[in-house]
Amino acid sequence: MPRKPTKGYFVRGQFVAEGSELDLQLKAELKFERESSKTELKRESEELQQLGSALIDLRADLFAGLPLSEKLVDALAEARRITNFEGKRRQMQYVGKLMRQLDEDTLAAVREALEVQRKGSAADAQALHEAERWRDALVARDEALQEWLAAWPETDVQQLRALIRQARKDGQASQEQVSKGLAPRHGRAFREIFQLVKQALTHGPDIVAHDDPDSEIHHERE
Repeated sequence: MPRKPTKGYFVRGQFVAEGSELDLQLKAELKFERESSKTELKRESEELQQLGSALIDLRADLFAGLPLSEKLVDALAEARRITNFEGKRRQMQYVGKLMRQLDEDTLAAVREALEVQRKGSAADAQALHEAERWRDALVARDEALQEWLAAWPETDVQQLRALIRQARKDGQASQEQVSKGLAPRHGRAFREIFQLVKQALTHGPDIVAHDDPDSEIHHERE
């Protein structure tokens, strides 16, 4: 009897018999490639959904400059309004679906806008920490005032000295509260020093101090 033809297929001109070692190897490689492709698609989908979630908190001026579709803008607005957890989750899935329809140029613009906001937030945080450092130093050390004036000579010296004196008095009262087992409280002068310092660090030497008509701290003559 004639032999039955061996079942198989050709790969790059080579015959591969079904069930052979090479067949099993090729099928394993194909399965791995398919699974890798699915994993990659899932990863990309999750990244786009995360980008969509980040867009919800993007600053209005940055958001307005993005070339987003009307559907996506409306979907994001709806996501901001939804407070129910499950409803929010479903809406963000829809946002992710719309994000997958964006072209590479638009996605690049989205990432750039988010990066601009991130860097701005980091710079703001650094400025706040610097203002806190100067405020604490001005209240704690007499030498800090001269150091500040050397850096910011346009400062209203009388105002700052009055604020420092009042903040130190308030600090003593706060320590008495602590000794009585109460939570420490900083007075208004302490907060006004912070605002004065932050204003100088943010806007530069042209605007260092201004008179607050509601301030309880008045200028004192040197």
